[in-house]
Amino acid sequence: MYMLCLIGWLSSEAQPITPLMYRAEKAVTHVIVHDIFSPPVASRIYLYASLAAYETLAVTGKTSSFKKIRPDFPVVKPDKPEKTIHPELSSLYAFLYTASRFVFSDSAMLDSMAVIIAPFKADPRFRASEALAKQVSDSVIAWSKSDGYAATRKLRRYALSRTLSSWKPTPPGYIAAVEPYWGRLRTVVIDSLEKYRPELPLSFSTDSSSAFYRQAKEVYEISGKLRYEDSLRALFWDCNPFFINTQGHLAFATKKLSPGGHWMSIAGLVSEQQKVDFTTVVRAYFYTAIALYDAFISCWDEKYRSNLIRPESYINAYIDESWRPLLQTPPFPEYTSGHSVISGAAAAVLTALYGNQVAFDDHTETGYGLPVRHFRSFEAAAAEAAISRMFGGIHYRAAVENGLTQGQKIGEAVVKKIDLQSRNPGGR
Repeated sequence: MYMLCLIGWLSSEAQPITPLMYRAEKAVTHVIVHDIFSPPVASRIYLYASLAAYETLAVTGKTSSFKKIRPDFPVVKPDKPEKTIHPELSSLYAFLYTASRFVFSDSAMLDSMAVIIAPFKADPRFRASEALAKQVSDSVIAWSKSDGYAATRKLRRYALSRTLSSWKPTPPGYIAAVEPYWGRLRTVVIDSLEKYRPELPLSFSTDSSSAFYRQAKEVYEISGKLRYEDSLRALFWDCNPFFINTQGHLAFATKKLSPGGHWMSIAGLVSEQQKVDFTTVVRAYFYTAIALYDAFISCWDEKYRSNLIRPESYINAYIDESWRPLLQTPPFPEYTSGHSVISGAAAAVLTALYGNQVAFDDHTETGYGLPVRHFRSFEAAAAEAAISRMFGGIHYRAAVENGLTQGQKIGEAVVKKIDLQSRNPGGR
């Protein structure tokens, strides 16, 4: 029996576990896409799954506890001695197991988990590692219940405003407002939404000499002379889980990656490129997830506060009633650009972790028929993600530029709060 256990332990030690973390993130993303979670809700799933992976490493002494960042997070004390636990295995298990508790297709998530952790089932530390993972997951789930999400599920349906400047549902689906109360959720790092609000959008006007009209006209004119390369940028960063195909009276959805999922993918592919250890990979996912989550809350707070009309609605009403943007307009207000905010935040965190001269090939969208794109830095990727929304015809310039600044400030706040550069040698 001893020899069998020893053989099992040696075989599991021979398994490179870091690549399995990349597989785990892809598995979570696959289920998020399948279940068609909205971008803000997807960011919540990434946050809590990544928190569970991170905190499991903290319990085993691999990194500092999340409790140093959030004193209200419950303490996790392992039931088993540390020497009986495989820290990386437990962290991997916690990531997948926690994700399964936030998705609809939990059985699919658990099936993926079973395949990913299969090489370690014979490890004599497996049971104790599994128990710790579930213990941490329980703690994370308990903390998540106080974030305000459940309360927003019970609020009344969003009532549309009748003012000319306000957002209205757009074709082809005319979908109701998505997550109008997301700005009420508890943030992780930023302590004041007001502190990160962007400058006010331009004053609404239908006068052809006004600044507001001119910014809408700019979107209209760009769409009329769009270069192939700019179209490709727009399509690459589309990341629209709500995409609706129409053929006559038939309408059906195409499932796509969320913008947060795209940045989680970037965090993984650059970590893999840099050949970092398992702990650094978990940090990269967790810190990126914090930035995405807080950025979505900040952005959605502004979206439903300013409640600004989309270019498609404005242009159809005051410039060209037959005009359609390259991309489908998402079902929520215009200002600020969600892609811009979350991209600025994620890029700031990843730059602090890996540096500002890290070039990478982004193959995130190849599964959706789009080519690989090369970026010289995280900031360059964020800048392209932001401006792509103008090329796509779904945002004005102010929403793109001010949104990127808004996100960068949030990312910088995350970096400062977790003291990223001093605690992670990868930052430079």
